[in-house]
Amino acid sequence: MAAAVAGRLRGGLPPRAAWLPTLQTVRHGSKAVTRHRRVMHFERQKLMALTEYIPPKPAVNPRCLPPPPKPPKEESGLIQLLRRDIAAVFRDNRMIAVCQNVAMSAEDKLLLRHQLRKHKILIKVFPNQVLKPFLEDSKYQNLLPLFIGHNLLLVSEEPKVKEMVRILKSVPFLPLLGGCVDDTILSRQGFVDYAKLPSLDLLQGELVGGLTRLMAQTRCLLQHQPSQLTSLLDQYLRQQQQEEKSATSAAGQSASGEPRPPDPAPDS
Repeated sequence: MAAAVAGRLRGGLPPRAAWLPTLQTVRHGSKAVTRHRRVMHFERQKLMALTEYIPPKPAVNPRCLPPPPKPPKEESGLIQLLRRDIAAVFRDNRMIAVCQNVAMSAEDKLLLRHQLRKHKILIKVFPNQVLKPFLEDSKYQNLLPLFIGHNLLLVSEEPKVKEMVRILKSVPFLPLLGGCVDDTILSRQGFVDYAKLPSLDLLQGELVGGLTRLMAQTRCLLQHQPSQLTSLLDQYLRQQQQEEKSATSAAGQSASGEPRPPDPAPDS
């Protein structure tokens, strides 16, 4: 009341903090707690303990039983696409070489791709977790030991082994591990030996020349017997004609009473 009167005398301003009364009444009392858990009666506790359900123990420990079969994992769309690409690569290409995928700069990779693409040789990279299951179920399962770590494939529709080996010799840090040509498994040395073989055109020319020579020899052999038989028959006919002439002349001389001349000497 005194504070309000003082405020009115000061023009309605609120009283200062120092003018507040020093004594304030604060209520210190306990709150009413009504949510305590009520203790169960002793008789009820005994009844609940007697009627508690005890499940039977299993005959076999669950830890001894085999784990339940896991549902098969469905392959993602990316895995299915990679499987189709791998099957197409091994179906449509006659030459497949496996190289170790070493760390190369982007410029070296681009230069290598350009040099190989000139000869229609492509570079393919597939993850091993997709490539190995495909090889296990195919006729190329002997290539599995080559796929350890990071690998890349050099593929071409025609066996361009000579060009591939020549390009890889200029890139010594890209080792050739092996591969296959027309379903024939080759090692690194096998690829090198295959590259030293003559070209297909040269082999075809040699084959045609050999067949022509054999045909000429066969023709000569086939014509030799008929020609010899013809010459023998001609000689026999000449001998018969000479014998007929000599017999005719001898018959004419015997009819005229002249001595018969001696028989001519047979042809040697």
